[in-house]
Amino acid sequence: MNITKEELSPVELRLTVAITESDYKDEATKKIKEIGRTHVIPGFRKGHVPFGELKRRFGKGVTSDVINDTVYRAVIDYITENKLRVMGHPMPVEVKEVIEEGDQEFKYDIALIPELDVKPTAEDHYPFYEIEVTEEMINEQDTNMRKRFGTQKPGEEMTEDGLVKGSLMQLNEDGSVNTNEGAIQVTDGIVFPLYFKDKDEAAKFNGKKPGDKVVFNPWKASGGDAGELASMLHVDKAIAGDIKGDFEMNISEIIVNIPAELNEEYFKNVFGEDKVHNEEEYRAAVKELISNELAQNSHILFRNTFDKAMMEKYGDMTLPAETIKKLFFADAENPEEAFKAQEKGIKHEIIETNLLTTLDIKVTDEEILETAKMLTARQFAQYGMAGLDDEIITRYAKEQLQKSEVRNQIAQNVLSSKLYDAIENAVTLDKQTVSLDDFKKIAQEL
Repeated sequence: MNITKEELSPVELRLTVAITESDYKDEATKKIKEIGRTHVIPGFRKGHVPFGELKRRFGKGVTSDVINDTVYRAVIDYITENKLRVMGHPMPVEVKEVIEEGDQEFKYDIALIPELDVKPTAEDHYPFYEIEVTEEMINEQDTNMRKRFGTQKPGEEMTEDGLVKGSLMQLNEDGSVNTNEGAIQVTDGIVFPLYFKDKDEAAKFNGKKPGDKVVFNPWKASGGDAGELASMLHVDKAIAGDIKGDFEMNISEIIVNIPAELNEEYFKNVFGEDKVHNEEEYRAAVKELISNELAQNSHILFRNTFDKAMMEKYGDMTLPAETIKKLFFADAENPEEAFKAQEKGIKHEIIETNLLTTLDIKVTDEEILETAKMLTARQFAQYGMAGLDDEIITRYAKEQLQKSEVRNQIAQNVLSSKLYDAIENAVTLDKQTVSLDDFKKIAQEL
């Protein structure tokens, strides 16, 4: 067997594999005989079929498979031995369904990943915008958190996030209560004006107290959503969307949220045991919480800035376009248009691949498992199951990683995260603290 290389372009190769009968004949003969030993052939005892009969029946198919496999393995070995970085897989120039015996040649086209001289260093300066945490942000976060950990109690007057209980009576067009048979009357009605889609309807409940009556339009309040109407009016969803008239609500009770007080129990519930002890420490912890959340935006903006700079510098790279079209867009209605639509994304992946090699970024099984455990714990926490035993979290995470699509996605996320962490550590970040509004403007301009 002999393999020769032809450069079609700086990033495309054609490998020609020349084979002789001696490269595949023994393997083909072995497989044909194996069929005779393991298969029942009508008219013959198992294991006693003459080789000539086996070859007549199965020879062409088996030989074709053995030749294809032999040639393809030789191409893969050549790629490995020569440390070629390829995109996709080798593409046969000509596909032969049946291969005759004898000496012959096979050609494969290979798309090479362009090698870029990309190496982030401290001499590379990039802006890094950190968002200022204001007192207003801290106060808003404090309000939201204390509401979340607050208690629900009957109130004397409607509040912005109050829940209203009472009876709902369908009205006639003249505003009188509909007493006809089939009129909708709900004795245990519940409405939540905060979530009304029509704010004018929500405003009708402002300042109301138990015992007051409110005339509002449920259809407008729900934005015509049949599911919401069905739940509010206790009717079938199939007819709910047709109920567009006004209703009168006789308020029997208003449930309001009483924010949690700043005390030891609240500090423990929010931040854990022995982490926060007083209001000063609490506000500092809230500020840090906000800062960590906003930092993700800073890192994302840096990524976009860096990616843009890389595209400006390396975006004119030569791609193995023709082979890429055959590899990934052969089934597209218009392979040329499909390639053009994905060209920028392909270049981005090539730049990232070069960076991963340059910075020697790899992902371990332990890192994949730890990330899966973190995601699993977060998922359980969303369902109110925080603080589960590590053994339970680990077992469930491992089960999820048995799914190849889940494992691949997590591995890719970890790889990308490690890459950009390494880039941030390699380059010089010119840090600036900006307001949230200014940050948004910068992001929009980018």
